[in-house]
Amino acid sequence: MSLLSQRPEKPVVGLPMPHESAHLHVTGTALYTDDLVHRTKDVLHAYPVQVMKAHGRITALRTGPALAVPGVVRVLTAADVPGVNDAGMKHDEPLFPDEVMFHGHAVAWVLGETLEAARLGAAAVEVELDELPSLITLQDAIAADSFHGARPTMVAGDVDAGFADSAHVFTGELRFSDQEHFYLETHAALALVDEAGQVFVQSSTQHPSETQEIVAHVLGLPSHEVTVQCLRMGGGFGGKEMQPHGFAAVAALGARLTGRPVRLRLNRTQDITMSGKRHGFHAAWKIGFDAEGRIQALDATLTADGGWSLDLSEPVVARALCHVDNTYWIPNARVTGRVARTNKVSNTAFRGFGGPQGMLVIEDIMGRCAPLLGLDPTELRERNFYRPGQGQTTPYGQPVTQAERIATVWRKVKDDAGIDGRRREIAAFNAAHPHTKRALALTGIKFGISFNLTAFNQGGALVLVYKDGSVLINHGGTEMGQGLHTKMLQVAATTLGIPLHRVRLAPTRTDKVPNTSATAASSGADLNGAAVRNACEQIRTRLLDVAATRLGVPAGDVRVVDGVARALGGDAELAWDDLVRTAYLQRVQLSAAGFYRTEGLHWDARAFQGSPFKYFSYGAAATEVEVDGFTGAYRIRRVDIVHDVGDSLSPMIDIGQVEGGFVQGAGWLTLEDLRWDTGDGPHRGRLLTQAASTYKLPSFSEMPEEFHVTLLENATEEGAVYGSKAVGEPPLMLAFSVREALREAAAAFGPAGVSVELASPATPEAVYWAIETARTAGATRTDEGAGPGGGRTRARDGIANPAGAGASVRA
Repeated sequence: MSLLSQRPEKPVVGLPMPHESAHLHVTGTALYTDDLVHRTKDVLHAYPVQVMKAHGRITALRTGPALAVPGVVRVLTAADVPGVNDAGMKHDEPLFPDEVMFHGHAVAWVLGETLEAARLGAAAVEVELDELPSLITLQDAIAADSFHGARPTMVAGDVDAGFADSAHVFTGELRFSDQEHFYLETHAALALVDEAGQVFVQSSTQHPSETQEIVAHVLGLPSHEVTVQCLRMGGGFGGKEMQPHGFAAVAALGARLTGRPVRLRLNRTQDITMSGKRHGFHAAWKIGFDAEGRIQALDATLTADGGWSLDLSEPVVARALCHVDNTYWIPNARVTGRVARTNKVSNTAFRGFGGPQGMLVIEDIMGRCAPLLGLDPTELRERNFYRPGQGQTTPYGQPVTQAERIATVWRKVKDDAGIDGRRREIAAFNAAHPHTKRALALTGIKFGISFNLTAFNQGGALVLVYKDGSVLINHGGTEMGQGLHTKMLQVAATTLGIPLHRVRLAPTRTDKVPNTSATAASSGADLNGAAVRNACEQIRTRLLDVAATRLGVPAGDVRVVDGVARALGGDAELAWDDLVRTAYLQRVQLSAAGFYRTEGLHWDARAFQGSPFKYFSYGAAATEVEVDGFTGAYRIRRVDIVHDVGDSLSPMIDIGQVEGGFVQGAGWLTLEDLRWDTGDGPHRGRLLTQAASTYKLPSFSEMPEEFHVTLLENATEEGAVYGSKAVGEPPLMLAFSVREALREAAAAFGPAGVSVELASPATPEAVYWAIETARTAGATRTDEGAGPGGGRTRARDGIANPAGAGASVRA
């Protein structure tokens, strides 16, 4: 066992703990960025001047009328920027644009004594626009050849030879929707300037160091004159990885120019219309199987809707390509990715970061092709799993370690859920109920853990031990409700060998731990946990030398457990407080800066080959649904999940992450349907689903009636902090089982062996049209197949999904 993964005697990690701020959350005393306004004197409020057109060049911007509004202090425009007028890392996102690129684009910001004064001032600003043509849908952009950024291609084996050797070849398309983050706390920032002109920004951000960098370059300052702190976030899900930077920069610019604190908080409508979403995708694919149903070749093009600027679209597409194989070995593959440029908000990171989009493509292919091959979808999936000991690599060349866990979690789900017996019950139910059908589907996941950009795979920490024995830890990760801080407290207590209550955690800020990576890519606990452990080990090593002298034994024979230092094989002991006090009197350093870099990674982005991931996380889910044949309405009857988190740092936290990720994934795949006005009228490009009243989020009513989550046992991950694995993103993809169960339930309304195409999101309306297609399949089926067992099915795209997410398959 590696030193990093090894656990000491009586570790605090591994114990089920409530979230460290749970009592603050439920009592309403937890402070978020905007709560700090009420503790700050003379705050000005910022309000955006939005232009409600999808595309156009600004020909006039008159701020005078706003300044005449009582309570308006200043209007911020591009002329006020002393540094770089850009809010992005690609320098393609003007903070104050001269060209409107999406409906609701903010072109100026008004500062007022009150929020209402700022709102009225923003309404008074006059903007003249020379309107330009706009591209709203992904299909519009593809037709117009509107793309930006890199176009990577991933190649493995000989694709043409793979298709030549295939007994069955199918082609098809899939379009699937964006997803709104809908975090409970909208984007917020509070900026202050001290007497020396240094800027302090409180920001709801997943990436404080990058927020610091953007604020600094907008203000024309070096980074050491800007400090960013993130107290906590009321949700992030990736939506606060890149997008908070511009809002923080506006607040900081206002504070710098007025000398007063400036608060910026978007209301829900502003947040949902001004900030990016999960990337919607279009996939065109061709796949070949041998006579046994094993994949021989895949040729696909994945197109992401990037919106108006690049943001993180390029790495999102790269991760989609890296996950298009999911749990299946594809010996011959050619997959190309591209980013479409549309006149919509700039799409950004969202839990899974392109992985869900790539994995959805192959899972949709498996679900649609299984009936055409005469196979049960579960059997088709099993036949194509990566196998241990076969020397199999991913299409980008990384060996699949722990491939046996794919089958292990799969078998455990089947056993725990009693799949065989329940399927017999479902068959009997379906035979007796012509207008209601049930189905049970299994899907698995293989998700790579690490940032694709190797440089981001580093973490830092600062640990301070005070004379009274109390401990304060700082680390570079941010807390957005996922329990990272809880795990870091457990890591620190475990490493130092002291009770958890002796450790406190300070808010994340850039003047304590510099140059941090975003809390993203599910790497927060891996990177920051290892850095915290490194800092604590430095201090512990010094303290063991002190204890060894007091106890009269070699330092290697001293153990600190439960706050007491003891010599092995002896009765002598030294309490933690006495040990720390002794060390202080001996002038032993009681603080340490920790650091960690993930080893063993290499990635050639140009060749799209290498090993970008430290390890893979695995999981499997079985979902049973019941569907109404008259309306397409459905309910999730039961979900069983087995998920691999290594040796969990905090089991209660991890189970909550698995449950929450699954439900969020089910929302994306079945409920959440973003709609834009695609007409040629005056509101073209307007987001129509601007609130929870029109954008349906998963709630208690969508939760499974039975929900069983099991963490895989005996699953130590060598080379990761205390043997744990990441948990934040992978569980979201377990929700593929919901969509596949809905597909199988819809197919049950038609003849045996029908291939059902299902739009995404699979709303009740979409499920109803899938049912209708299944019912009429017997009349429309032809024998035009290119190979044995082939067939032809076509979804009623124009009817099945008015939002534009549809599918077709051809054999």
